[in-house]
This record gives sequence, structure tokens and C-alpha cells, in this order.
Amino acid sequence: MIITKTREEIELMRESALVVSRTLGMLAKEVKPGVTTNYLDKIAEEFIRDQGAVPGFLGLYGCPSTLLTSVNEAVVHGLPTDKPLEEGDIVAIDCGAVKNEFYGDHAYTFEVGEVDPEVKKLLQVTKESLYIGIRELKVHNRVGDVGYAIQNYCESFGYGVVRELVGHGLGKKLHEDPEMPNYGRRGRGKKLVEGMTVAIEPMINMGTHRVSQLKDGWTIVTKDGKPSAHFEHNIAIVDGKPELLSTFGYVYEALGIESDEEKEFRQKELVL
Repeated sequence: MIITKTREEIELMRESALVVSRTLGMLAKEVKPGVTTNYLDKIAEEFIRDQGAVPGFLGLYGCPSTLLTSVNEAVVHGLPTDKPLEEGDIVAIDCGAVKNEFYGDHAYTFEVGEVDPEVKKLLQVTKESLYIGIRELKVHNRVGDVGYAIQNYCESFGYGVVRELVGHGLGKKLHEDPEMPNYGRRGRGKKLVEGMTVAIEPMINMGTHRVSQLKDGWTIVTKDGKPSAHFEHNIAIVDGKPELLSTFGYVYEALGIESDEEKEFRQKELVL
């Protein structure tokens, strides 16, 4: 059952989402060769708590960390380690936080130093597909319209769209209805309704869409060992249209990137 939210609840969810957004922005300055993901995890937990929130993943389903850090061929759910990041790596950082009883949950894939142009292209297309999917998140559409848009775009570049892992509804629980696959058929799936809040998160592989799980019971990797990218936003349907609750603006501010990609999904300008 889809749990719709009032305008007041959506604003509370925006606060939760922005805790995560600010955390990713802080981490953007720290992602560099020689840094360990365990270090990133430690400072993320402190930063979230300093904002009057609590880590959303830590302890949930037995998760041992604040962040999930997926490096190179790791798709999602990578556990932080003491292995230093290396020049040319990519690391998808997925972060959750709870504030006002609501979850924020989103992800950004960072480049570590200078990255191969083909990998840069994978990141670019994956992030573009996120907004292509968000554009379909409107009243009278269906879940399949969102998934189809993401799948069609990414597969046009020859990339693999992961099937086993999907986006999801979001609220007082991290995972609510409906599931939001990154693949699908137009006109299929549950109807999208006013007040619904979701996490859309393309997980796109450079090669095959097939994945496997490591012995740690968490980390999902590509079957062929090729890189994977992951970007995620939190969105509500407000006045029939998608309204972004999260932002990559703090990441872009830290990295010196100028972008207006989020503008069409905000009813009013977000002040960082």
C-alpha cells in the first residue's frame, strides 16, 4: 500500500533528505586517493549526529555502518573498509539519515582523482537517467513509465540495467511501497498518486546487467567485473508533478561544479 504524505510531512521529509545532501557535500571534499571508506564512514556518522539526526542505515537489517560505499565493480551495499581509495577509482556513497521520524536516503558516485573517460561517460549517463526517470514521476503515470524511461536511455548506450535491486517508497520506514525498478514497460505497474514519496536510484553497469553478492553478505558486484554507477534522489509528487526533496547542490558546491539540472524539479529555489 502506498503511504501518501501531507504537505507538512513532505516538508519534514525534505529536512531529512537535506541532512543526507549536506553529508554527501561534506564527503565530496574528503574523497581522494589514499582515503579509506572507513574514515569516510566515521566522519559521516559524526556529521549526521551534529545535525540533530541519526544514521539511517546503522543497525538497520544488521547494517554495521553509516554509509554504504561501493567501489568500482561494486554496484551497491559495499561495506566500508580500511583499503585506501586509489587514483582512477569511483565510489558510490549511499547515505541515510532519520530526522523528525522520517528517512532521507540518497546516493552519489564520486570520481577519485582522474578517471578513465569511458567511466566518466557511465557516470554521466547514469545521472542523466535519474532525471529522465524523475520527469515521469507524475500523477496518472505508472511505475513502469519511470522504469521504462531509465532503461531505454541507459540501454541505448549499451549499458546493463540492474534488475535485482530497485528504488522504493520512502517515509517513516526506509523501504515503503511501491518498488521503483529501473526497468519496465510503459503503462504497467502501480499508479502514481499525489503525495507519494519515493527514492529513485538507477544502478547501471558498464557491461552486463548481471550481478552477484560477495561473501560479506552485503556487497553486490557486477558479474563481469566492470564498473557500476549509482545515483539516487528523494522525490515527492506535489501538485501532480515531481518535487525534489534532496539535492546534489552541496556536492557541486564542494567540487566547483555549476549545474541547473535540478531547477525544473523545484517549485521554489533551494537556498544552500
